[in-house]
Amino acid sequence: MMFDKPVILQVLPALNTGGVERGTIEIAQAILNAGGVALVASADGVWKQSLERMGAIHIRLPLNSKNPLVIWKNQFAIKKIINEYKVDIVHVRSRAPAWSVWLAVKNTKIHFITTWHGVFSETWRGKRWYNQVMTKGERVIAISHYVAERLKNHYGVQEQILRVIPRGVDLKIFDPELFFGDRVTDLAEKWQIPTTKKIILLPGRLTAWKGHELLVRAMARIQQYHKDWICVCVGPSKHKDQFIQRLLALADQLQVREQLYFVGNCQDMPAAFMLTNIVVVPSLKPEPFGRVVIEAQAMEKPVIVANHGGAAETVTDKKTGYVFEPGNVEALTQILQELVESSEDALQWTGRLAREDVQSHYALTQMQAATLKVYNEVLPKAKQLQI
Repeated sequence: MMFDKPVILQVLPALNTGGVERGTIEIAQAILNAGGVALVASADGVWKQSLERMGAIHIRLPLNSKNPLVIWKNQFAIKKIINEYKVDIVHVRSRAPAWSVWLAVKNTKIHFITTWHGVFSETWRGKRWYNQVMTKGERVIAISHYVAERLKNHYGVQEQILRVIPRGVDLKIFDPELFFGDRVTDLAEKWQIPTTKKIILLPGRLTAWKGHELLVRAMARIQQYHKDWICVCVGPSKHKDQFIQRLLALADQLQVREQLYFVGNCQDMPAAFMLTNIVVVPSLKPEPFGRVVIEAQAMEKPVIVANHGGAAETVTDKKTGYVFEPGNVEALTQILQELVESSEDALQWTGRLAREDVQSHYALTQMQAATLKVYNEVLPKAKQLQI
C-alpha cells in the first residue's frame, strides 16, 4: 500500500481508557488534520471505534503482552506493517511494544520516536535495562520537566534529542461557558449529593499513593466549623472494597464519614468539575504530569496540589492554584481552611487566572502542534506535515 503522504505509526499496548490512550487518539487526529496517514497498532480497546471513525487505521496486535516470546514475535508483525504501509515514523508510548519496534527498526532507516508517559520503577537491576529501550528514540518526548530531568539524570538522555511536551486539555470540551443543561444536576442526583453541600473533589484512582487518606485527615480538621463542605472521590480502584473500607474506617474514627462520598468512575468530567468548588490532588508520590489538574483549571476551579512532580509544574502558587508540602496534613489543612472561608468572588478569580494559564500553556492544540513539529524534525522536506 503506497501513500504520497507522511505515514506515522503509533504503537501502544491497548486502546483502553487512560492518558496514554487518549494522547494516541489526539495525535492521530492531528496527523490526519496535517495531511498525514495515521496508523495505530495495539490490542483492541474502547477507543478503537473512535479511532476508525476519524479516518485512522487500526491494526490489531497483542502488544499488551509482556511475554518475551510474544514481544519477539511482534517485531515481525511490525516489520510487515512498516513494509506494507511504507511507514516513515514509528512513535512508541510503552516499554513492551518499544522492544518489538526497536527490534524491527534498529537496522533500518525508519525513524523511531518514544514518549515517556510515566516514571518507571527500578526495583531490580534488570528493570532498568528493560526501561532503557525507551531512551533509544531518535527523539525522546517527556510529558513534563520532572520526567525530562529523570531521563537526563537516570538514563543519560542527551538534551539534543529530548523534547518536553506537556499533555493538553481540549478547551472546547472543558469550557465553563458551555451550556451544561441538566448534566450537572443529573450528576448531583446520581451521586446523591444534597444541593446545600459544597464540594471538594479528589479525582484519581483509588489507591494509597493518590493521597485520599491525607485529604480525609484534613477534612476532619476543618469539619467542626464547615459541615456544609463534603469530599467527593472520583475514580476507579483495583482493590475497591478493601481500600474504600479502610478509608471509611478512618472517616468513622475521625467522625467525618457523612462528609465522604465515593462515586466511582465519571464519564462526564467537565460536569463533575462544574459541580465542584475546589479540586485537590494530594498525591504522596510525584505525578509524571497530572492531566486532571489542567482539566480542573480549564473549568476555572481553584486547585490544591502536592508540591512535587509534573502536577506542581502546572500551578503558580497563590495565583493559578495552591501547592503544599507533600504528605503534610497541616499544610493541606491550612490551605483548605483558607479556601473554604474565601468569598465566591475570590475562588472565581483564582479559577479565571487558572484557565488563562491553561489557554497559554496547556491547550490540546499546542500539544498536538508540538508533537507534529517533532515529526517534522526527522521527516524529509518533501514529506513535512502541515502544522
